[in-house]
This record gives sequence, structure tokens and C-alpha cells, in this order.
Amino acid sequence: MLRAMASLSHLLFPFPNPGLSPRLLPLFSFSSPKPLPGFPLAPARHLASSASTSPFPSLELTPSLNDCFSLKRTSIGFYLEPYLGCSMPGKRLKVAVLLSGGVDSSVALRLLHAAGHSCTAFYLKIWFQEDFENFWSECPWDEDLKYARAVCDQVSVPLEVVHLSDEYWNNVVSHIISEYRSGRTPNPDVLCNTRIKFGAFLEAIKNMDFDYIASGHYAHVLHSPYDKRDESSILALSKDMVKDQTYFLSHLSQVQLRRLLFPLGCIPKDEVRKLAALMDLPNKDRKDSQGICFLGKVGFLFFLLE
Repeated sequence: MLRAMASLSHLLFPFPNPGLSPRLLPLFSFSSPKPLPGFPLAPARHLASSASTSPFPSLELTPSLNDCFSLKRTSIGFYLEPYLGCSMPGKRLKVAVLLSGGVDSSVALRLLHAAGHSCTAFYLKIWFQEDFENFWSECPWDEDLKYARAVCDQVSVPLEVVHLSDEYWNNVVSHIISEYRSGRTPNPDVLCNTRIKFGAFLEAIKNMDFDYIASGHYAHVLHSPYDKRDESSILALSKDMVKDQTYFLSHLSQVQLRRLLFPLGCIPKDEVRKLAALMDLPNKDRKDSQGICFLGKVGFLFFLLE
């Protein structure tokens, strides 16, 4: 049943309803930076030795006998410049970062912070356990939020939670149920990206003057130069062809793409895991989420029948 959901010929994704009005709730704010704890030396691949004069946290590269490099902690932090290719380093941007509590979005946040940007993290609450407690006992949003808060606490990034449960039900879940009843199989992840993460959420923060919205997706957006902003932005494949998620972003419009940054688009998944360990992220050992988030471990067919 789930395999059928990937049928490209049955994807139906109109642009998000402009009338959506999500509720924004400030939740956490941190003002005092906290230093990261020490860690043992670890190998890093595909790096070139260079000196860093960057004012942001950095790692110093030391060549080893096998032409690889070890990562050392310096007095100013960690040298991350080789990993910032998709984070627009050298610019002071105001970035809204979607933070799920997982490793990928957490590393994305830290890379943007290291690139010198002013970041605000946002956690999207889209589950509705209050009405369907038996379904979502295996997918508790409070645990995700706990990890998101801890990640932000490490680098004093403010965190806000956006309540989009109604929008998620009306624009994703209800649509999926209706389509299945009609014999069609839309993809929930494509719907969520188009209508919620980069739809209803963009509508919620449209008056907050963010330059870009970022997430932990494995994809890359090629933006036009600033003086040619009328040209199209291009959705490109990520460096990790196994983890690549451009398929799930393929229905985004130009209005949406022009606002997006994907810091992990230039980094393989195994390197992201290594960075999480080096940064000593609270969720560094957390497993990647699988399946449809709002179902947890409940079977999709069972959910539809109920």
C-alpha cells in the first residue's frame, strides 16, 4: 500500500491556500552562549588544509600521513568552512530554520550559525494527539521538541513553535484520505513540503523579514545573483544521491524555491553524522525517522480504515 503512494502520475499538489492563518507561539529563547564539550580527534575526508581567520566557530585541519585530516578544537571553536558550501557563508542573513528534533535539521542549524547568519529556529507542531491519542502514542511530539530545545540551547538560538495541526489536517491528511477513497495515491511528504513546511509556514512568517527559510533536506537550490533576482532558482540534486530528497520537493513553486536554503545539499549523510558527533549534539545518536510522521508505527491501511 505504501509503495503505491510514490506514484508520480497521481500526485496532486495545488499551491497552498493563501488564506491559511497559522498560530505562532514563542516558546524558548536563549541569550547566554554555552561552549561545546571537548571530544577526541576524528578523521574527516575530502578536506583541504587551510588557515581560518573566520570569527565564527571553527575547526583547524591537520594533515595526517594518509592524506586525510584530523579535526582539532581551537581556542575559538570549530573550523567548519569546508562544509558551508550550501549555507551562503560570507553574508549576514536572517534565516528561519525548520527544526524537527532530528540530526539532519540540527546539523543544518549549526552550519548556518557557523556561517555567521542570524538564525531563529521553528518547530512545527502538526500532530493532533489530543484527538487521536491511540494513534500517535508512538510518535510523541514532546520528545522531538525536547531535542530541538537542547540543540538551540547549545548556541543560544531562539526557538519558537508554530501550531499547524489544523492546516496539516485540512491540507494534507484529509486530502490523502479523500484521494485514496477515489483510488488515487498522493505522496504525503510532497504534500507536507508544498502545503505546510514551505506553504502555511511561509505564510505564518511572511511579515518577519527573513531572508531565507532553511531545513535539513538533502537538496540544493541554485539561486540567481542578487542583481538578477528575477531569474529562476533551480532545484538541484544533493551530493548524497542515496539520501537525495529532491523528489519530495519537486512540486515547489518559484515563489517558494527563491526563499529556501538547504545547508546539507553539499554534504554526504555519513559526514552529517560525523559532524553531529563532533558538535556533541544532544541528538547525535538519535535514529532517523522513517515512514509517515503523523502515523508513527500505525499501519497506513489501518489508519485509513479507522
